[in-house]
Order: sequence, then structure tokens, then C-alpha cells
Amino acid sequence: MSNCKKLFFALFLLLPLTVVSGVAAAQQSAYSSATPRVGGFDVKQVRKLTAGTELNFTLYGTPGGIAIISIPGATGRLLLEEVETGFYAGIYTIKSTDRIAADSRVTANLRLGNQVASVVLDEPLIASAKTAAQLRAEAAAAQANPAIDRFEVIPGQLVAGSDLGFTLYGTPGARASVRIAGVKGRIFLDETRDGVYEGIYTIKSSDRITADSKVTANLRVGDVRTSAVLGKSLLASSNAAADNRRSARQCANCGVVEAVNVIEVKGEGNYLGMIAGGLAGALLGHQVGGGSGKQIATVAGAAGGAFAGNEIEKRMKTTRHYEVITRLENGGTQAVSYETDPGYKAGDRVRVENGTLVRNQ
Repeated sequence: MSNCKKLFFALFLLLPLTVVSGVAAAQQSAYSSATPRVGGFDVKQVRKLTAGTELNFTLYGTPGGIAIISIPGATGRLLLEEVETGFYAGIYTIKSTDRIAADSRVTANLRLGNQVASVVLDEPLIASAKTAAQLRAEAAAAQANPAIDRFEVIPGQLVAGSDLGFTLYGTPGARASVRIAGVKGRIFLDETRDGVYEGIYTIKSSDRITADSKVTANLRVGDVRTSAVLGKSLLASSNAAADNRRSARQCANCGVVEAVNVIEVKGEGNYLGMIAGGLAGALLGHQVGGGSGKQIATVAGAAGGAFAGNEIEKRMKTTRHYEVITRLENGGTQAVSYETDPGYKAGDRVRVENGTLVRNQ
């Protein structure tokens, strides 16, 4: 069993309330060395949060990861299944013992190896619900309302594997996302320059997109948001399709390595050390216990092992990681971290794919 899978099962051992409802763990793949990135996180809003209601979650991110949803007030967690490359989905059925609120701070974690990317759901679980914080923000937003100046698309051929490149111009420092009719969930746009948000969506085989599918952009500052509908066809002419795809990738993904920084990090102990130590302690307790004492010894061993694992990690020698700074052709920058020397140097031409760098020939 790989170290990643051992860590995954250790997490479930230490968190016995974790549940998996009808989905299986996503398999680790060749992407396991990439830095995880979440490109979209969404829930299908419901009318009420009562027992039996289904919460349908979707997440776009780096392929080959393990995606887990945490819902405050729920009795367990939800493991999403990677139903298509980089697209994770799952349903949580509310139980009678759950105490989930409309504004519960729902969190998604996407793990690759020992790296985790996290994102918080930025809308309530109930369609009509407004939290007290949202109401206060709306009342105080007269001078801070976000605005969308322009929303554009680089169209594609609307077949699986084709790219749609989106650009939004508006209020700087906001959170931008796109919804496409016929596509599940939302797609995040990155702010590549002040007030300029860009992103690429690769069409999947399960999508049902047409040339006139409604595309809505949302721009959010705090709890206040504004939206705009795209007024252009998503279908590119056959002669321009290849140039459009190339242009979209070049705009958002390509650049030149500007610097490679070596960063020293002193080990201070974290939950990974707790998990590793806890697993070892649990196994030790299991060996020495017997009968009813077997369970007691296992629990004590887990607690002691977790403490020991954390203390050992605190005493680790200083470690290094490498941060590659890339200047993108659209003017933005991208920082990608590696545990070992990736072999890049200033001046190398690269492109960003799935949260990691690839040499651009």
C-alpha cells in the first residue's frame, strides 16, 4: 500500500465519524506529484434542510486527488468520487441527528500526496437564505458594490476536450466565477491582473453545451455580488478553433520562469505528524490489548502515538522546498512549490497545467 493511501486510512482511523455514502476513494495517479488546486466548488441549493434532503456537491480541481467535504452540524464527512478527470461529485443525505444550518461553513479539501488545497463554500445551502452577515454587508455596501465592466469568451468547438476561455473585467480584489448552462457546478476565474479575471474550462463528455447556452459571470466582494450574462456564441468557426484554443492556453497558462527560490522550513509539527504517530500508536495498542482491554489499549495507544508523532516531527531538521516564480504572458505571476529541485532556471519557457509546471517546447 502506498504512503499516500496509508495516510488516507490513518485519517479515517482518527476520525471515526467520517462517512462515505455510495462513493469510492479517488485513485492516486500520475498527478500525485502535482500541487493540488481547486478550480470550482459548488452545491445544488435546496429548499429546506430536513432529514432525507440530499445535498449535491461538485468540485473541479487537480485530477487524481482525494476530495472530502466537511459540513458543520453533520455527523460525518463526504468523500467525493472523481467521475471524470478533475471533476469530483457526491451527495450527502441529511440525517435526523444532523444539525446543519443554512449558513454552515462548508469546506472542501483536495489532497494529493501530503499536500492539501482547501476552499470554503461561498453561498448558503438554502436557495432563499440570507445570513445575518450577508444582510449587514448588503446594508453597508452602498460604497463597495462590485461591478462587472466586461465579460468575454474565446469560443471553442463544443466537443469533449475543447477549451472555452473566459475573461471578466471588473472590481479588483473580488472573487469571480462562471456558470454555464449544461455544465454541473461553477468554475472559478483567477485574478491575473488588477480587475482582470481569467480561466479556461475544458468541455467534458457529460456536458450538454450548445452555442447559445446561457453563461453567467458572478463577481463577489464579501457577501455582496453582481452578475452579467455573456452575449456571445460559445461556438467557434472551424477555421478559428485551433487558433482560439492556442490563444486561450497561451493567455492564461504560458510564461517564463522568473526566479527559483530555495525556502528553508523548520519542522514544527502538524496534523500529519499527529496522524502518522496516531496510526503507529493505534497499531501498538492493538498488539498489547486483549478482550475489553484491547479497545482501551488501542485508544490509549492512538492518543499517545499521536502525541509522540507530533513531538518527533517538531524535532525534525530544517527542510527545504523550491518555489518557482513564473511571469505569465498575460502579465500575471504564478508560484508553484516543489519538495525537490524541479530543474527549472530563470528564462525557461513553461506552461501551467493542473497546478504544476510543464516545459513549453
